[in-house]
Amino acid sequence: MSEAHESPAASRRTVLCGAAAVLAAGGTAAVSGCSSSGSAAPAASAPKTPKEPVVVGPATDVPVGGGKVYREKKIVVTQPTEGTYEAFSAVCTHAGCVVDKVEDQLIKCPCHGSNFNFSTGARVEGPATKPLPEYQVAVEGGNLKVTPS
Repeated sequence: MSEAHESPAASRRTVLCGAAAVLAAGGTAAVSGCSSSGSAAPAASAPKTPKEPVVVGPATDVPVGGGKVYREKKIVVTQPTEGTYEAFSAVCTHAGCVVDKVEDQLIKCPCHGSNFNFSTGARVEGPATKPLPEYQVAVEGGNLKVTPS
């Protein structure tokens, strides 16, 4: 009679992440929250950061003293003072996650808690050590046109 070999039971997270990875193999589904550290991972199928000028939307969508994240374009635009717009890459310089909000004059990354100054893109706190890359932004016909540097 042979000795039975037991393998450790797979966690629910491991099974779900494995299934999601199989589905994502075609590149059509993003797998998030499946990194070995248990933190949210950057979306695998997210579009690349734009290289050419792009119109992100109406200037009126960006509140004075706040900002708006254009997740699908990987751009964040802020308006520190009325009529003054700043634009940055929305990709966190720590682990490549996309920032999710502008709040309390900070651009915030949900993955590991990095925060960036909403006027300059400079790192304020968290594991990120570099600022967000700054882009050129202009208002043309009432819309924000962002040009990566």
